[in-house]
Amino acid sequence: MKKTHQFSGSADAVPAPWGGELSAQLEPGEILLAWLETDLDGRLKFRAGFVAATDRRLLARSPDGTGWQCWPYGAQLALSLTDHAGAAQLELHDDQERLAAWRFTLARNPAALRLLGRFEAQQALHLSGQRLEAAPRLCPTCGGAIPEGRDDCPNCSRESAAPPSTWALLRLWRFARPYRMPLLAGFLLTLLGTAATLVPPYLTMPLMDDVLIPFQNGAPIEYGKVRLYLGGLLASAFLAWGLGWARTYILAWVSERIGADLRTTTYEHLQQLSLEYFGGKRTGDLISRIGSETDRICVFLSLHLLDFATDVLMIAMTAVILVSINPWLALVTLVPLPFIIWMIHSVRDRLRHGFEKVDRIWSEITNVLADTIPGIRVVKAFAQEKREVQRFREANNRNLEVNDRVNTVWSLFSPTVTLLTEIGLLVVWIFGIWQVSQHQITVGVLAAFLAYIGRFYTRLDSMSRIVSVTQKAAAGAKRIFDILDHVSSVPEPQRPASLSHLHGRIELRDVGFRYGNRQVIRGLNLDIAPGEMIGLVGHSGSGKSTLINLICRFYDVSEGAVLVDGADIRSLRVAEYRRHIGLVLQEPFLFFGTIAENIAYGRPEATREEIIAAARAAHAHEFILRLPHGYDSLVGERGQALSGGERQRISIARALLIDPRILILDEATSSVDTTTEKEIQKALDNLVRGRTTIAIAHRLSTLRKADRLVVLDRGQVVEEGPHEELMAREGAYYRLYQAQARQAEADAEAAASAGGEDVAAVA
Repeated sequence: MKKTHQFSGSADAVPAPWGGELSAQLEPGEILLAWLETDLDGRLKFRAGFVAATDRRLLARSPDGTGWQCWPYGAQLALSLTDHAGAAQLELHDDQERLAAWRFTLARNPAALRLLGRFEAQQALHLSGQRLEAAPRLCPTCGGAIPEGRDDCPNCSRESAAPPSTWALLRLWRFARPYRMPLLAGFLLTLLGTAATLVPPYLTMPLMDDVLIPFQNGAPIEYGKVRLYLGGLLASAFLAWGLGWARTYILAWVSERIGADLRTTTYEHLQQLSLEYFGGKRTGDLISRIGSETDRICVFLSLHLLDFATDVLMIAMTAVILVSINPWLALVTLVPLPFIIWMIHSVRDRLRHGFEKVDRIWSEITNVLADTIPGIRVVKAFAQEKREVQRFREANNRNLEVNDRVNTVWSLFSPTVTLLTEIGLLVVWIFGIWQVSQHQITVGVLAAFLAYIGRFYTRLDSMSRIVSVTQKAAAGAKRIFDILDHVSSVPEPQRPASLSHLHGRIELRDVGFRYGNRQVIRGLNLDIAPGEMIGLVGHSGSGKSTLINLICRFYDVSEGAVLVDGADIRSLRVAEYRRHIGLVLQEPFLFFGTIAENIAYGRPEATREEIIAAARAAHAHEFILRLPHGYDSLVGERGQALSGGERQRISIARALLIDPRILILDEATSSVDTTTEKEIQKALDNLVRGRTTIAIAHRLSTLRKADRLVVLDRGQVVEEGPHEELMAREGAYYRLYQAQARQAEADAEAAASAGGEDVAAVA
């Protein structure tokens, strides 16, 4: 394994042995910006080469061993990147000719994108007469520069480029609107409960001035007043308790329903998004958003938002009472308030970015779990338990580091607020004692004032602490709305056409499709008659599966149109159209549940008789009856309790039950043995009868029953016709068939040779 160093803008950052060779080529003061280690030569043979971009020129060493070459930046230089079928090419040219080209597998594409980005940026700097004085930190994924003060790339973290704003919480009103009346009742109860808690300090003034202080001066105690004041204290306590209980219950009831609605709406929206969205997301990240983020928002709404409202009301009402008692003393009380508000504002910006980063790191931890737990069989088969534990430990340590940074800010903020409130209380004592000494207020007034001040500062301190949980909830709300704001790339039509009955005629007119900047299908035309069986063949990467995805409308075409019975599929309701399509994949996916539930997945209302009939047609009935509970047997997660052939026959029965007019077979028999393949083939014969069928098969011999074979190459149709006709032409299909036949013979000879060696070893 090659030893590599972390990229640092110098030749030491590249893998050995290129670092030493590159160091010899660099001029004094020359800065390395990006590099690419190529792994293919001009004939697509595996051979190592190297390309590097510095602040002055482009350096390269070709795989053919011609030595190092360099091209200083200039106005006519241009670098382009193209890819196809697993291989990519980086091409350097000027306004007259191609100067050089380097080929590599797509595994090196991130490094190529980095190199291309730095080359173009340096070209722009060169043309403007500037120089790059220091190598910036580059993103390991896209090659973009990482700004100072940030640990992540704003291009790759587009969702986090805009810091989460507290305003994201206000968007939750769309989920709170159905519960307006309970919320209003909760607010009124909060208002009354807060007012009830403010009664006891007010009663301390007459209790001290009219009862206790006169008693100390020799006057008798008036027990009628004592009973009145103490009764008032007890009544206010019970009233505050009752109002608090009702308020807490109502708002908790509302917040749980808001959280449930938020989860349901988010999951429902996810189901409407296209495969393109899921292709760029990790399972653990989406699970984390729908699970932990909505829980965090729910806790905020049920607990912290209630506390925040109570704090605001308490501070406002206390301030009014303080001003009514003594305006000057109240003014002294508010001295620490501007400093606390300034601290809250300054710390909030740092906390909200930190909590967004915490959420992303937590998603990484969830991603590790989502990868390893379903794939535990593979982990154990390759004895990679320690490696996966190390992955988890690294993600967990990153989570720890980010939380430590946030806690560093918070640990300074919270005690500082407490210190300011204590200083404010001390100032009130000093000023209050002076006013008592000047006979401007009584001791009872000062005692009541201090009681209110204690509550005022306690609530002020509590409200400042809510900044943390508010920013956490805002970060979570933003991540939820990132999903809800995403528009599907396969939209529903504004005025959908009706689809009463489908005959199954499929037409592809000048179809083109791109994965990002990669052209996969170009100018493809194909006409499939109702009930016809088409076999799609071609090399890996020729566009077979992409064509299937376009017909199923998992993706929309970039150019041209896909028509079914003369109607553009983009004009049809997605769900209504897909109900006419049966899909049998190479790796069938079964849900955790019974066999009957999996067969009836496309038609949950199907009767047991219809389920059994579909299983019989799929040649699955016999093995199902051999299971302990028959059709009520659990298949385990992803169908792990069944063999590959059994899972495939269950998926065929599932397709049969919905009685589709269009049938898609994507390598349906490639991952099973010959005996099982024969059983599956019998089931497929029942399935394709009378349906428009498009089949992809790894073994070309399984497509002999197809009415027509369509040969794809580089996203275009190069041949089509029956098997015998294509063999007679001796074109692309003939070469594919012969190559596969030679491979089969070689495998058979190798197996026979291995068998003979085993017999000899036994002898």
